[in-house]
Amino acid sequence: MPQKYVEFRLASEDISTVRFGVSPGHEIVHAVRTLSRPQEQPLQWGWLRAVRDDVPRESLELLRLVVGETGYAPDLFTSAASWDLTPADEIERLRQAPLEPIAVDLRKRAVRSAGVARAALERMAADPARIRAMIVRHVEALWEAALAPYWAQIERVLHADIGSRVRRMTADGLAGMAADLGEGVEWSADTVRVRMERHEEIVDCQGRGLVLVPSFFGRHCAVLTEPPAQPTLFYPALGLSEVWHRADSTDALAGLLGESRAAVLVALGAPLSTTETAGEAGIAASTASHHLDALRDAGLIASRRAGRRVLHARTPLGDALVHRA
Repeated sequence: MPQKYVEFRLASEDISTVRFGVSPGHEIVHAVRTLSRPQEQPLQWGWLRAVRDDVPRESLELLRLVVGETGYAPDLFTSAASWDLTPADEIERLRQAPLEPIAVDLRKRAVRSAGVARAALERMAADPARIRAMIVRHVEALWEAALAPYWAQIERVLHADIGSRVRRMTADGLAGMAADLGEGVEWSADTVRVRMERHEEIVDCQGRGLVLVPSFFGRHCAVLTEPPAQPTLFYPALGLSEVWHRADSTDALAGLLGESRAAVLVALGAPLSTTETAGEAGIAASTASHHLDALRDAGLIASRRAGRRVLHARTPLGDALVHRA
């Protein structure tokens, strides 16, 4: 079968407006899929064990029907991603989503389904007002039970990925930053091609730019192409480990290293200058410098010069300590 691609065509003004964002709605969709197909997400098994007894079954079943287990997911769950988009913002947008696009999304899911599921989705599409209220209620229930207790950790990983990529884009350009967005992503001077299972499309970004969104629960790249949404590429976030769901590493390390020094070590998942480290840890630059010296002496971080700056990052020993905390 010929390979299918979604191709984003970028003009010069699009390239200059490439930006990053976070999408709680996208995480909801893929958390539902992770709960539905846990065997495919070994890095999430700890989280799955932690939440499985609290997940409301009725909410999971309804949302699994609406979003499906693979492939196309309704656009109604994902608004324009931004750095500071909150789960409350996303749910409120869903509460006010226009009814006709909801009906269209549900019909798309219906044609991709069969049997009882297809019939149920067709009935839902015929009454979008009632279904919108039902979806919001079940999203809120699932969020509170399975995602809200962990959102701070999830958001930290997403923001760390973005911060790392912004720094790489400054040093290596767009193509260098995009080199590991995903196995199916090809980035050239004026085109981004994303390998897809079934869908193919050419999207002229027409000066709207392209939004890059790291995903915590999504295992593969996905796209959002239909107006009024801005062209969007979702990709798996860096830095996910099998113990992410445990208590905040900073809290766990504080008893060993002290609160400020632990915050410095946790912040250095990607190379940072002394000033950037101080900002991430919420301490003065002079204090950060003192802690960096101590962590370097202990073999937990390494420092290297990059132009006029000195960048610090965790060593494998430092990574092991953070991830086991």
